[in-house]
Amino acid sequence: VQLQASGGGLVQPGTSLRLSCAASGDTYDHFNDYAIGWFRQAPGKEREGVSCIGSDGRPHYAESVKGRFTISRDDPRKSVLLQMDRLKTEDTAVYYCAVSRLGTACRELTARWAFSMDYWGVGTQVTVSS
Repeated sequence: VQLQASGGGLVQPGTSLRLSCAASGDTYDHFNDYAIGWFRQAPGKEREGVSCIGSDGRPHYAESVKGRFTISRDDPRKSVLLQMDRLKTEDTAVYYCAVSRLGTACRELTARWAFSMDYWGVGTQVTVSS
């Protein structure tokens, strides 16, 4: 499975960005069974889970982004979106999408999402600055 994240950029605080993650490769007939997560890593900090959506379509969010970010999946297009609203400077990071073959992976604690992911994409830079 190959993952391509896109949509990053430089924006001002309080504005929005929408990230997209497109999957390709050996996903046919399987994508709707996967859980997909978004992660980020800021300079000098550890990677952290941002949001995760299970095979049941239920979204999960880190406390730091609840109420501001919205994750959604489009199984026919094999893609996942992350709508990021009311962005803050602390949201600045490289954002990665990842896929778990375990559709229930998002039910784990946020800090454990990454351990369940099987495939990782190349990140996209999000910079929030005035």
